[in-house]
Amino acid sequence: MPLATRQPAAKAADLLAWYDRHRRSLPWRVLPGERPDPYRVWASEIMLQQTTITAVKPYFERFMARFPTVEALAAAPSEEVMQAWAGLGYYSRARNLHACAKAVTASHGGRFPDTEAGLRALPGIGAYTAGAVAAIAFDRPAAAVDGNVERVMTRLFAIEAALPGAKPVIREHVLALLPMARPGDFAQALMDLGATICTPRNPACGICPWREPCRARTAGTQESYPRKAAKKAGVTRYGAAFVLLREDGALLVRTRPNKGLLGGMAEVPTSDWRADYELDGAAQDAPFVTRWRKLGTPVRHVFTHFPLELTVLVAKAPATSQAPLGMRFTPRGKLRDEPFPSLMLKVVEAGLAALRPPSSAP
Repeated sequence: MPLATRQPAAKAADLLAWYDRHRRSLPWRVLPGERPDPYRVWASEIMLQQTTITAVKPYFERFMARFPTVEALAAAPSEEVMQAWAGLGYYSRARNLHACAKAVTASHGGRFPDTEAGLRALPGIGAYTAGAVAAIAFDRPAAAVDGNVERVMTRLFAIEAALPGAKPVIREHVLALLPMARPGDFAQALMDLGATICTPRNPACGICPWREPCRARTAGTQESYPRKAAKKAGVTRYGAAFVLLREDGALLVRTRPNKGLLGGMAEVPTSDWRADYELDGAAQDAPFVTRWRKLGTPVRHVFTHFPLELTVLVAKAPATSQAPLGMRFTPRGKLRDEPFPSLMLKVVEAGLAALRPPSSAP
């Protein structure tokens, strides 16, 4: 007899019963019986893309304190939004977040649309976020399929197709299980199950509410799911970063273009980042004519599609020096207000440490 006919069917009721006992307490999640705030649900979902809950929690709480409503976020200067986001990575999310807040305020009177289609029409909201917000904030019967849900579904149904190609099949399975009552709780229950029980390694199958219907557990192959297509390793890129400190303690910085990698974020001037970058020609890319000193240890950073290695060059300039066009000297005491991504924080830290007078070293 085929395995499919011997397996008991997975039931949404079993998952919801488990969720009622074990649901996680999260800053953006309301208590049972309370009505979720669509703004907080949406903001948390954007932050959680490509970022762990542990990392997001403190950022979310600070962000909500700074921008308590969608109107407050929409009215904020873009530099302030980027500064509040600095350190979370994937900075196009912050730009889209700000653009979406403006659209909700200008076109919807500060109220988020309550359907997947309406949400998808907003800037920066894709299929997953639209499904999550529609389900969690408005209790719409929508499928919210993130990495946790993909893992649960591929194990539950032993889906052999590799990701990302398996996404449509996974979505069909979620929709087939989706209860008309409590779809928001069901969406969050699936996420919690994947995050706490159906983990990538050493899943706690013995206490899973779906242990009996899970086909992968029955076959003993749960840790082999989901199947994933082999990734191509990105080619390492190289470049030079220039840390120029004025004698009055101001640092030369600039803002990256809004479009592209780290768009709208602050940085010290850098060369292009290329696989064939020649460090011997770095002086041609320097923003200021002076004697540059190369640091021995480069700063390494891994982006989604490629690793990067930046050689840091440092120099000092007279207090009367003027910033080149498109750049600015930021006083040392105001550097914390610059929206530096984590890469640039590492570069600035290395450069300033090298420029620190020996007498001030710890």
